[in-house]
Amino acid sequence: MQTAPFRLPEQTAFHRTELSQILSLYGRMVAAGEWRDYGISSLREVAVFSVFRRTAENPLYRIEKRPKLRAKQGMYAVIGAEGQVLKRGHDLKSVLRVLERKLIRAVD
Repeated sequence: MQTAPFRLPEQTAFHRTELSQILSLYGRMVAAGEWRDYGISSLREVAVFSVFRRTAENPLYRIEKRPKLRAKQGMYAVIGAEGQVLKRGHDLKSVLRVLERKLIRAVD
């Protein structure tokens, strides 16, 4: 009996627990007035959660999941508006911390 060869899924998507972490941060940033809209893309090799200040703009940040990079530098990344990688790693929560710092402000 032959086993079927391993096949990658047709598209990469965020799991419910991953989305929960991302949407928790998103809600706090909306409440702080920093973010206003988001978009989710599920492509063959990458899932992307894009964050916008205004709907018609380019995204401020992209949170990406690339399973092929799991064994290398980590499958999660936060990418800035100009395409710079702000943080990459194996743990989504620690990667999202780079964005949580923007919530910390001095209180007058």
